Amino acid sequence: MLHNDILRAIRYMLDLSDAKVVELVKLADPAYLLEKEDVQAMLLRPEDPGYQTCSTPLLARFLDGLVIYRRGRDDSQPARPPEKRITNNVVLKKLRVAFELKDVDMHAIFEAVGLPVSKPELSALFRQPEHKNFRACGDQMLRNFMKGLTLRLRGGV
Repeated sequence: MLHNDILRAIRYMLDLSDAKVVELVKLADPAYLLEKEDVQAMLLRPEDPGYQTCSTPLLARFLDGLVIYRRGRDDSQPARPPEKRITNNVVLKKLRVAFELKDVDMHAIFEAVGLPVSKPELSALFRQPEHKNFRACGDQMLRNFMKGLTLRLRGGV
């Protein structure tokens, strides 16, 4: 999925303002330069004038900030550098951590949108890419998961 679509979906899911998106990024990296106007430009359609692409470092910091915002900062652990590459699997993993979802919750979210996932399929999504049973998370799967999570958070499930 495009980084802009992920940002837009999470922003809608949590009903975040542009200022709150900036605040989440600053939670992960206070030195990162991001303005409210940049967020507004990233939420535009690609064909609109002023459209701006959401970069990988920005999305990584936004997801890390979301985890810190939802779960708190763990000062006992050293700060991890942001991911250099954001895949659908990484987004799924960050959302799972941020919302403290267990396997049962994940299965319920997928079933709520009509996409039942077996236990082996789900665990394969969270394996390391080098593992023989790793499975890449497709755009449709991530889109459906975010749709189901939105329904759950907004009272639909």
